[in-house]
Amino acid sequence: MKVSIQVSRFTWPGGDAEIGPTFARLVRGVEDAGFDTLWVMDHFFQLDPMLGSADEPMLEGHTALSVAAGMTQRVRLGALVAGVIYRHPSLLVKTVTTLDVLSGGRAWLGVGAAWYQRECEGLGFEFPRPAARFEMLEEALRIAHQTWQGDRSPIHGKHFRLEEPVVSPAPVTRPRPPILIGGGGERKTLRLVARYAEACNLFAQSGEEVLRHKLDVLERHCADAGRDPGTVEKTVTVPVNFDKASSQEVIDRCAGLSRLGFDHAIFNVARDYTVEPLARVGTEIIPALAAL
Repeated sequence: MKVSIQVSRFTWPGGDAEIGPTFARLVRGVEDAGFDTLWVMDHFFQLDPMLGSADEPMLEGHTALSVAAGMTQRVRLGALVAGVIYRHPSLLVKTVTTLDVLSGGRAWLGVGAAWYQRECEGLGFEFPRPAARFEMLEEALRIAHQTWQGDRSPIHGKHFRLEEPVVSPAPVTRPRPPILIGGGGERKTLRLVARYAEACNLFAQSGEEVLRHKLDVLERHCADAGRDPGTVEKTVTVPVNFDKASSQEVIDRCAGLSRLGFDHAIFNVARDYTVEPLARVGTEIIPALAAL
């Protein structure tokens, strides 16, 4: 089982002036510990009330990933996940391509239909109805596939029109950066995973019964698409707090998720801004889960 980390809060000791140095220390810790991928959220407000207050610090995700790319050599990089309504798909593809080129082939395209209405209204982003957002998401996925294939044919969709879809330089990753679609919607999201993505992302907090059902739904969508479900990387977001759980308890929990069918755990680590919990994951948990 792979182990990655998602950085979802920047409310760190020292206030705003220390965000840069703290993020740099965290990134180096992630690299040194051996995490597979460093993920950041793609939001502009903190998730209120899920993770804190909308007034708390939130960094623009792909800018943060670009800084992380310059400080690392191995760890992969991605947004978990980019909201399709925040950027034209051509800009998103160009952004991820640039990250892939400058990082030497370490970028993911993480993308989803978006849901955080408050930040859209607060900052002036359009927030279409769900049906339209999912139409936009599928068009964006088609644009990514075609553009990264080097096909410059015009793309005329319901929401996006591209007369000359060129991306140069091309990504370093071949045939293209992997795509992760976030969310567990059974009629649309998981269907899009089966048709367009290398990975899905679900939440451990949903519980074993729900997770098993979601994976069964994904398998049916793969069958409908004529795809081997084993080619979809099943990622699951797992909160980790060493003040409340031992390393062995975390290992046991992930082993249970592995038995369900997940092969990639994405940790949200309490006190990730300090060295100790990241190093602990690297020395005690990542080696144990690598054997699953």
